[in-house]
Amino acid sequence: MECKEAIILAGGKGTRLRAVVADIPKPLAPVAGRPFLAFVLDSLAANGIRRCILATGYLSETIEQAIGSRWANMDISYSVESQPLGTGGAVAQAVEALRGDSAHVLNGDTFLRYSPRQLEQQTRVCGTEAGVALAEVESVSRYGAVEVIDGKVAAFQEKGMIGPGLINAGSYFLTAAALAGLVQHRAPFSFETQFLHPLVGRGQLAAYTRTAQFIDIGIPDDYARAQLQFGSNS
Repeated sequence: MECKEAIILAGGKGTRLRAVVADIPKPLAPVAGRPFLAFVLDSLAANGIRRCILATGYLSETIEQAIGSRWANMDISYSVESQPLGTGGAVAQAVEALRGDSAHVLNGDTFLRYSPRQLEQQTRVCGTEAGVALAEVESVSRYGAVEVIDGKVAAFQEKGMIGPGLINAGSYFLTAAALAGLVQHRAPFSFETQFLHPLVGRGQLAAYTRTAQFIDIGIPDDYARAQLQFGSNS
């Protein structure tokens, strides 16, 4: 049965954006007159997701006031960190609120045009525990490149490389097996280094590349670019 639940990591402080954004959670940074998180939620709703769990921490009540318990045709729930859990710990805690046995996982401060359904299908066709959506960018230096072989992630390269390539766009599909492995970790831990990297080592991370419009608002330059991208789409 197709997965219609998503966990969104929405606990970022937006420290690098302080020069241009007031002291608010990074996912609520205003973009084209709306909270950035609104565009992420709109895209999920349009792609068939019916329930989202927002994994919050910093100023969690501010996010809950802005988003509420319903968005478009989705139910919204909250998993609030009482202490820093790391990205992996935040996802693992949110897993407890799932109703199904699988989940889409994504970042609340990045946007990607992709099909969660197709990402899930790619993961299941590959027979892997998880799948990741990748984005083609002009320069991989800020993110680190991703090497793909036979439809699976073969390696995550270190940051600092130059030139175009594929990067981890921060959107995932986790099967029941992946979720079971995730919750065995002790928080705090990193979703990327302590969960994804071992999956790659076992050949258990599918790669999905039919994506577009990736943007990460983590630094002022890209935050300014988001204003143009979403302003032109409105």
